[in-house]
Amino acid sequence: MALVEISNLSKTYQTGEIVISALKNVSLEIEAGSFVSIVGPSGSGKTTLLNLIGVLDQPSSGSIKVAGKEVSQLTNRQRAEFRGDHLGFVFQNFNLIPVLTVYENVEYPLIMVKNESAAKNRDLVRGLLDAVGVLDQQFKRPHQISGGQMQRVAVARALVTRPKLVIADEPTANLDHDTAFKIINLMKEMKDQWHTTFLFSTHDPKIIDEAEIIYTLEDGIIKSRQDRRSK
Repeated sequence: MALVEISNLSKTYQTGEIVISALKNVSLEIEAGSFVSIVGPSGSGKTTLLNLIGVLDQPSSGSIKVAGKEVSQLTNRQRAEFRGDHLGFVFQNFNLIPVLTVYENVEYPLIMVKNESAAKNRDLVRGLLDAVGVLDQQFKRPHQISGGQMQRVAVARALVTRPKLVIADEPTANLDHDTAFKIINLMKEMKDQWHTTFLFSTHDPKIIDEAEIIYTLEDGIIKSRQDRRSK
């Protein structure tokens, strides 16, 4: 079953008299519970595509359905509500809140979008921190832990609302190679455990090889789709 359905999606930006076509009639599907990578050179449109799927931006034309809902024309408020209910994000630069502890960073989305008891939040947050291997860091602030640990916290934060889809834009770019592999394997474990769909972008060919489905994007156009699940 397709969790994401995109049809004839285009996105243009205008700077003065210059029109830039970031995406050109892109069509693709992403199945629920899959581990998908969008690859391509810098400027190919990867981040634009992820932002549109993540309901952070609106297309110039075309259709985007996520979890069965057409999201291309939602209002700002509707987009925010949809992200809170269905999506999680892992960013290249971690984007942890520096004044909050590790525990508070993971708890923050629950406070923002869920109306649960403090006890239920505590059990869920501690359980996720344990699952990603940083429970012993819960009272520290981001500057007190390593980059790999910060990205583990970011993965826990993305998963805490139990989203249908987690979007990760270059999630391993600021990590050394061994730590990057650990983060990718951690996300795969979370996918298998909770049937969460992961969509990420990366330039690292060794990390790309861990993906189940690979879409290659060049000049705003999908050039190929590779299914590695039969390996």
